[in-house]
Amino acid sequence: MEKRDIAIAGCGIAGLAAAALMRRAGHRVVVFDKLDAPQPLGSGLILQPVGLAVLDEIGVGARMRSLGARIERLFGRATPSQRIVLDVRYAALGADAPTGCAVHRGALFGLLLEAALAAGAELIARHEVVSADSQRLTFRDGGRSARFDLVIDALGMRSPLCGKPSQSLTFGALWASLDWRAGFDPTTLEQRYERARKMAGVLPIGRLHENGAQQAAFFWSLKGEDYEAWRAAPIAAWKQEVLALWPQTATFLDQINSHDDLVFARYAHRTARPVADGVAHIGDAWRCASPQLGQGANMALLDALALSRALETGADRDAALQFYARMRTRHTWLYQAASWLFTPAYQSDGALIAWARDWIVAPLAQIQPAPKLLAALVAGALGSPLRAINASRAPQPAQAEALPR
Repeated sequence: MEKRDIAIAGCGIAGLAAAALMRRAGHRVVVFDKLDAPQPLGSGLILQPVGLAVLDEIGVGARMRSLGARIERLFGRATPSQRIVLDVRYAALGADAPTGCAVHRGALFGLLLEAALAAGAELIARHEVVSADSQRLTFRDGGRSARFDLVIDALGMRSPLCGKPSQSLTFGALWASLDWRAGFDPTTLEQRYERARKMAGVLPIGRLHENGAQQAAFFWSLKGEDYEAWRAAPIAAWKQEVLALWPQTATFLDQINSHDDLVFARYAHRTARPVADGVAHIGDAWRCASPQLGQGANMALLDALALSRALETGADRDAALQFYARMRTRHTWLYQAASWLFTPAYQSDGALIAWARDWIVAPLAQIQPAPKLLAALVAGALGSPLRAINASRAPQPAQAEALPR
């Protein structure tokens, strides 16, 4: 395998995973980030079995599981009817099926950063990337990087390397990491809905570090256009709105004292090209969606592994990049379509779609084979992404032209 000089733009989950994998394979890796010091953004997330498999490849899977919370079920009720409208169990895939692992985003970030640096990746801070070609990065101050054999874009959903930034979806979410409280199932992501316009959720996310306390991620659906009005209103008024939807969350709301205790996350839905002008795009820089299926971090990890494996084939750079695209395109389009389909049922102003969710879709979802299909969807297994990567072989020269671009 040819050893390459690789530049990675962006020090997030995708960028750090790629850095750790590629440095362990013997490549020279330099990660560029705009911040003074790398840091995570966000609260909690669920690592699905496919994402955990990538962490095992990196060598941090066991530590991540020890910090995180084992998730066996996704459960939700509609109010005021109290009908169960979401009930997905990993056990539907079999008694020994792997489950999800909910983690604090900071814990995942810390393990990946540690792994990348331990493998020998170089991190250069205070370098905001604004453009790139197949060999060099250009920074906000007008400077340019040295020449690299490969440039990887891991700058997220608003990456300037993917053309025009994505427009945000109508709904975003307020997030907070709070101390865990009794009264909730420590193995369940639990949610409450009022039609599709209001949603609250509690996700156990384990510990930020080995000596840390057990935590939960609390989230609340909110329109982007309503964010400033929410900040201008008393925090007590918002708490009353949450309690009216879900009274049992009082023990979490008691830990929130001001608007600044919550972070507002905006989302977008976009599918770009995995390879463009010789630059490889991974994670949210390639595709992004609403968080309803919770696949963002898992997709990023799978991209990093697939690109690393593509480079191991020994093919030239362009052939390897197209091979990477072929490994990941099917899975990407499948989950982008599913996210587009599911999101309006949980975050929209539509009353009819919420009614159909509660009274038609929810009952049908309990009839086989729906429980198994839903569990496979949540677990990230539809499309067999790991099989596509692990069954990789070097493309022949005659095949390279036929691969998707």
